[in-house]
Amino acid sequence: MDMKLEVVVIPVADVDRAKSFYSGLGWRLDADVAGDDGFRVVQVTPPGSPCSVIFGDGVSTAAPGSVEGLHLVVSDIEAARADLAGNGVAVSEIFHDAGGVFHHAGTKARLPGTAPERASYGSFLSFTDPDGNGWTVQEITERLPGR
Repeated sequence: MDMKLEVVVIPVADVDRAKSFYSGLGWRLDADVAGDDGFRVVQVTPPGSPCSVIFGDGVSTAAPGSVEGLHLVVSDIEAARADLAGNGVAVSEIFHDAGGVFHHAGTKARLPGTAPERASYGSFLSFTDPDGNGWTVQEITERLPGR
C-alpha cells in the first residue's frame, strides 16, 4: 500500500504573521478556516509540492518554533537562495557537510559553498520562519534509484 506524506503541522504563535510569511514565499494558500471556538487552520503548499503545511490556533500543542529539520527540495540551490532572499527571508549561505552524506544538526561540520562537483543531495541552505521553525533546502539534481 502506498503511503504518501500529505500534511506537516507546524506550531506558530501568530497565525496571521505565519500566513503572511509563507504566502510571501509564493506558497499557495489552500485554506484559512476558523471555527466558533477559536480554532483556526491555515493550509499552504510550496510550489510543486504534493505535501502541504498546516498551522493555526488549536492545531498543535507543540511550542511555537519548535520544529526543525523540515526539508524542501530544489533543482538549483543558488536560484532557490536568490529567490528566498529576494522575498526578504534571512537565509543562510549555501553549505555542504564535511562528511558528505547528510548535514549535521545545527551548524556542526558545515563547509561553505556547494558540494564538491555539485553532487546531487549534497548542497544545502537553511532558514527559519518568524517563529523559529527550521527549514533546510536541499539540492537534488539526480535522484537515487527507486526515488
